[in-house]
Amino acid sequence: MTYNDDMEKINSNQNSRVKAWTKLQTKKGRQASQTYLLDGWHLVQEAIHANGKLHALMATEDQFKEHEVDFPQGVPVFVIADDIAKKLSDLVTPQGIFAEVSLPSSYRDPKYIHDGAWLFLDAIQDPGNVGTMVRTADAAGFAGVVFGQGSVDPYTPKAVRAMQGSQFHLELTVGDLHTWIPEFTRNDFTVYGTQLNPEAVDIFQVQPATNFALIMGNEGQGMDPELAKLTSKNLYIPLSGHAESLNVGVAAGIAMYTLKH
Repeated sequence: MTYNDDMEKINSNQNSRVKAWTKLQTKKGRQASQTYLLDGWHLVQEAIHANGKLHALMATEDQFKEHEVDFPQGVPVFVIADDIAKKLSDLVTPQGIFAEVSLPSSYRDPKYIHDGAWLFLDAIQDPGNVGTMVRTADAAGFAGVVFGQGSVDPYTPKAVRAMQGSQFHLELTVGDLHTWIPEFTRNDFTVYGTQLNPEAVDIFQVQPATNFALIMGNEGQGMDPELAKLTSKNLYIPLSGHAESLNVGVAAGIAMYTLKH
């Protein structure tokens, strides 16, 4: 593939393709097309390496010339004007290269899951926190992340940027944690909640495990008390200083590595 005058170029923000890509910045638009947008070469490269289903590659002229040798065959490529790149990105200074990629299936029956470490997110609302936790789960060797009711869509631009491509390395699914927890318990998983109460156990006193689920609760309200009743054990992270609490993403990282390793 080489850059030439026959390559399809888009110079207008009013182009129908640009309008369609812009809609991917919203959950409604993503659900309608069953695709989402990757912004930046690192994320595009992760999708290519993971054999993600790419619908289109969009790049400014400079970015096209820099990366064309790595573009997979059979994927439509569009050379876009710089102002279109700014329209497609929520960054102040976008890199200028994007991909439209298929959303993975969001359904998984917990009944058929029998091994691995899983992260359950209970009403996590900040996309940056979501992305950080998915990326950390990937680094810690988790099998998947389940987004419970009230959790933010993991394919918002901010969450996708924070995941840094980790969505291609582990399973992301949506589910009712009130159903998932009993199913995991039936399948001999230990399900750990995170809650500061008299019955909670110091996480550093718990032995690392292989098959387990870890629940992280909402940033402001913590874990749903009804979910806490379903867990095998509820844990807390002891604090040595004067801070009252930890950011949920930081707490999740400590908990995941402590339980897994």
